[in-house]
Amino acid sequence: MKLCYFNDYRLGVIKGDTVVDVTDAVKDIPHLDSRDLIIGLIAHWDSYKAKVEKAAAAGKGVALSGVKLRPPVPRPGNIVCMAVNYMEDGTLKEKPQINAFHKAATAVIGDGDTMVLPDVPASIFEGEAEMALVIGKRATRVPQAEAMKYIFGYTCFIDGSARGLPPPGNVFFQMKSRDTFAPIGPCIVTADEIADPQNLNITLTNNGQVMQKFNTNDMAHQIPRCIEWVSSIHTLEPGDILATGTNHRGLNAFMDGDKIELTVEKIGTLHIAVKDDLKRSWARTTRSQHKDKGGEGPHTPQLTGKYAS
Repeated sequence: MKLCYFNDYRLGVIKGDTVVDVTDAVKDIPHLDSRDLIIGLIAHWDSYKAKVEKAAAAGKGVALSGVKLRPPVPRPGNIVCMAVNYMEDGTLKEKPQINAFHKAATAVIGDGDTMVLPDVPASIFEGEAEMALVIGKRATRVPQAEAMKYIFGYTCFIDGSARGLPPPGNVFFQMKSRDTFAPIGPCIVTADEIADPQNLNITLTNNGQVMQKFNTNDMAHQIPRCIEWVSSIHTLEPGDILATGTNHRGLNAFMDGDKIELTVEKIGTLHIAVKDDLKRSWARTTRSQHKDKGGEGPHTPQLTGKYAS
């Protein structure tokens, strides 16, 4: 099943190129705000799945093209992002140490929304193509053998980054948690729909040009290990987001006017725009292309605009 929010945060089920409103079937789930209804539904899925299926089958769908999709989990309690979790097309000689960081829940935006680049002296702005897990039930110190049972579903995720901000060492909070830096969507695909999440193609295009293309089978630490490790540090709750990392070789500068499309196989395509009032620019190259040209540092330097050296 593909669950989404649309228009004024109505809960919907996507069926082909239509969406069926199922809000009334689950409105008795306690919630203070319509944006939190999905978390209650996830937590009580066993009791409400049949009701949602019935409502989706009986309801009259409206065209997806005529609605405004919203983030499928607008207000997650936690967003945890795995760091350096791919073998980078075999270019890493050793498996990196498992690591992660938090991203602010207020950074969430949805399909068709805009990532806004702030007026800060970042060396580059990037967006990392990722598949994210949506946690289905409270997870504390979950062993790998049980980990997949804690996944409610999957969604597309872009991890926005403002790299190189001073001072050195004061990195992840100010780099990762900027407003609009956590695009997710277009929907949640429930776990039963994806037989093998460890073998899905991920593609990110920038203005139609393929920049990132990799498969989830290249993860250094696979999904069960990620859940085991994160839940050994803190409890994960229903509706929490666990982003599984990216292949950094295709990372590229996000600039004003860019149209980004992230497609994760069997999940869908997330569309966002990029806005930069300062109109800064970088070369349209990936990290791997920059390295192959003998460039200094991990990415291409800023060419024009405020903060260009």
